[in-house]
Amino acid sequence: MAKFNLLSYIMPPEDKMFFSLFQDAAEICKKSARLYDEITESTLTEEFREKAVKYKKKGKRTFKLTLKQLNKSFITPLEKEDIQYLALQLFKINKRIIKACLNLDVYNLTDYTQDMKEQATILAKAAEDLEKVMKEFKKVSDVEHITQINIEMKALETQGDDVHRHALRELFSGKYDALDVIKLRDIYRDIENALDACFNVADTILNIVLKQC
Repeated sequence: MAKFNLLSYIMPPEDKMFFSLFQDAAEICKKSARLYDEITESTLTEEFREKAVKYKKKGKRTFKLTLKQLNKSFITPLEKEDIQYLALQLFKINKRIIKACLNLDVYNLTDYTQDMKEQATILAKAAEDLEKVMKEFKKVSDVEHITQINIEMKALETQGDDVHRHALRELFSGKYDALDVIKLRDIYRDIENALDACFNVADTILNIVLKQC
C-alpha cells in the first residue's frame, strides 16, 4: 500500500479533519463561482448580494478553522506548509470571486460583456473540478484519476487565459471610456486570478499525492 494511503488511514480523526475542511472550502468556492455565473447571466439582485456575503463569511470561517486545527496539531497527515498553502489558496479563490460579485454593485455595472460571461462559465467549471479533486484527495483515491482532473483543469486554465487576453484587447481598443476600463479590468483580473488559483491548488494536490506514493 502506498505510504500516502497508509498514513491517511492511521491518522487520528481530528487530523483527518483537514481533508473535510478542504472539501468544505472547495464546496464554498464552487457555490461562489456558480453564483457569479448566475449573476453575469442576469443581474446582481439583493438575493444574490446576500448569498455573496454569506459565502464570504463561510469561506473566512472555514479558513480560520483550518488554521486553528493546524496550530493545535502535533502530527498532521500532510506537511504543515502544504496544509497552510492549500487553506490559504482556497480562501483566496473564494475571496476573489466574492470581491468580483460585490464590485459589480460598487462599480454600478449592470451590462455584462460577453467576455465576463465566458470567464464566469469557465470559472464555474474549474470550481466544480476543484471540488472533485478535493473529494478524491479526501478519499485517497488513485493518482490516475486526480491526474486526469488536473489535465482537464489545465485545459480550462488555458481557455481562461485566451478569454482574458481577448477581454483586455477589447478593453484597450477604444470602445470603452477610461473609467469603464478600470472597472472591467479589476473584474477580469479577480476572476482570472481565481481561475489560476484553482489550477494551482489541483496541481499542488497532485504533487503531494505523487510524493507520497
